[in-house]
Amino acid sequence: MRKVRKAVFPVAGLGTRFLPATKAVPKEMLTVVDRPVIQYVVDEAREAGIEHFIFVTGRNKAVIEDHFDLQFELYDTLEQRGKKEQLERLRKMQPAPGATSFTRQQVPMGLGHAVWCARDLVGNEPFALLLPDMIMQSEKSCLKGMVELFQRTGNNVVAVQECDPEETHKYGIVGKGAEIHTGFEITEMVEKPAKGTAPTNLYINGRYILQPEIFDILANQEKGAGGEIQLTDAMIRLGKEQTLFGYHYRGSTYDCGSPEGFVEANVAFAFQQENLRDVVINAVERLMGKPTP
Repeated sequence: MRKVRKAVFPVAGLGTRFLPATKAVPKEMLTVVDRPVIQYVVDEAREAGIEHFIFVTGRNKAVIEDHFDLQFELYDTLEQRGKKEQLERLRKMQPAPGATSFTRQQVPMGLGHAVWCARDLVGNEPFALLLPDMIMQSEKSCLKGMVELFQRTGNNVVAVQECDPEETHKYGIVGKGAEIHTGFEITEMVEKPAKGTAPTNLYINGRYILQPEIFDILANQEKGAGGEIQLTDAMIRLGKEQTLFGYHYRGSTYDCGSPEGFVEANVAFAFQQENLRDVVINAVERLMGKPTP
């Protein structure tokens, strides 16, 4: 069975929900506590055994490439000042030479088109796809669990988790079939079903392992919702030829593509750090005690 060695990160989005901040700073570089959002997602991929990191970028995203590059002046300064802890932390985050690739999505034609733009860098092998807006918090990373399921099934894996049944119309929802290991066979996939029509309350949370045949489907995929090439539409077609498995992720997911989710992620990850937990608790208690202006 072929190993999942490569991961694709679509980072070409404009981040309009965070304007004016994202006028100068890509949304993927906004900081959750002490790391940019994109770093959390890359760290998750690395924990799952990913060896090659492929970024599908757009204009004004060069800072992402710089972030994953070696900064000699910074490393030298930290070395001279004896900042060993910070230096070691940066070195651990540094991808190996040749382990990162960048390609451009020149026109905003949707997630499916962004994935298709990575076709030559991925080649003819299975790959992981991680949406950088979604960051996870759990003992075992979401992608690591997916890779384990992929090794059992040898086929496409889509991560899902439960949402409020009243909110299924906001998400891509899957139907649940026979269970296998930590997942199940996906019987159907519906993008934002009308209220009361969803087959389950299991929503797709932004992590995928896909076979390379998805690229041929995306190459002639018609535009869907919003006039864009939708990945879900292509996966529905792929599901007619190959089995799709759902990995039931039971950790926490924060949508950093929205201001609400971004703030929640900062609180959650700060609370996880021992040196910040009391600070967060005291600040929240103090703010809750203040009268509303």
